[in-house]
Amino acid sequence: MKSYFRALLCALLVSMPTVNASVAFKESLVTSEGDIRLVFTLEKVALLNAYALDDPSRIVIDIKDVAMGEIKSTKLGPVQSIRGIQESNLTRLVIDLNGSVYWKKPWQVKKKEEVLLILEMKNNQTTSRNTRDILVAIDAGHGGKDPGAVGKNILEKDVTRMIAKELERTLRDTKGYQPIMIRKGDTFVNLDDRYQIAREQGADLFVSIHADGFRLSSVKGASVFVWSEEASSITADNLSKKVLTTDPAVKAKIGKLDVRDFDEDAARALYEIAYEAKIENSTLLANHILKYLKADPFTKMHKNQVEYADFRVLKSVDIPSVLVESGFISNPDDAKRLAGKPGRRMIARGIFLGLHDYFKDKPKPNTIMDNYPGFLVYKVQSGDVLSEIAIRFGVSVSEIIAWNNLGNNPIFPGQEITIRI
Repeated sequence: MKSYFRALLCALLVSMPTVNASVAFKESLVTSEGDIRLVFTLEKVALLNAYALDDPSRIVIDIKDVAMGEIKSTKLGPVQSIRGIQESNLTRLVIDLNGSVYWKKPWQVKKKEEVLLILEMKNNQTTSRNTRDILVAIDAGHGGKDPGAVGKNILEKDVTRMIAKELERTLRDTKGYQPIMIRKGDTFVNLDDRYQIAREQGADLFVSIHADGFRLSSVKGASVFVWSEEASSITADNLSKKVLTTDPAVKAKIGKLDVRDFDEDAARALYEIAYEAKIENSTLLANHILKYLKADPFTKMHKNQVEYADFRVLKSVDIPSVLVESGFISNPDDAKRLAGKPGRRMIARGIFLGLHDYFKDKPKPNTIMDNYPGFLVYKVQSGDVLSEIAIRFGVSVSEIIAWNNLGNNPIFPGQEITIRI
């Protein structure tokens, strides 16, 4: 089966040109927030690798399978110049800077006639290093007209969204991390669009959250999955074969990409080394998440090891991607656990602590995890209490008090506290 699949992909690639798009400079401007924005144009969404260097200060964007168009230089704020370098089927954009910046990983926006490649930055007076946040794509399964599994007084789409919002909150309020919500409300998002959004937004990793149902109510427990052509168990095979929607029009669209989209399926054969590294990193991420879910006495496990299945949302060629099945809402115990905030928070905590440990092992350059100081900084929000913050990070209230010399002083919104994990 694997040999057939590889042969099919290679056959598809025969007709693919080595360079299938071009990049050109569009404009530079100052946003309403005071950030410097550089905008380039592409013909379609591309495979990017962006990083910053410090001596001399510059940001580099490598764009695969793209020819260099007209690259105009500009001087604006910290931007000293823009250079374009063509190397075979790769275009390298070099943004020379006159100091250190806080920068946002470049993202891509599909327009009617083009794709915009956007880079934002602002002067960073607090450090001599160029820094950015780690971007985590959170995919709450199902949504809108697609309810997912249906339990007694509980729907999968609601469970996944509430777990996703718990995880979003932790990432949003923790310095060095930023969440990307694949769906922001009770909306329907096409299956292929989910990983395409992660690509376009420059995600550093992708987590898809689900809650399954089964005909036997005795089946229960959480699982963590990584993509594979071949399922690791009968349950994994059944889950991967499930149709995620009953809408015929949506079924027909699955696998049919917009002409401006990046073809992840074809890229797996074209960038085999990157893809193999992605699978290895996804497995590492899954094992870290699994470790924390297993340590939670209230979350029972369906499988005690990482599972493998053909989940399309995990097919990105280079973004580490996992799918977390938080439990079976067809099981009374799991349904009760997932219907309550404490149970959902423990799933979100396990995911957060797992991905944090992953970045300890695989630190992203230019981020907080590059030369990690051994602690995180959490910004207290309105309504926060120490006991909930402690649960969110898997530490004790007494530890937070000691780390921050709080004594009997109350915490307040906007306060930054240290969390040593």
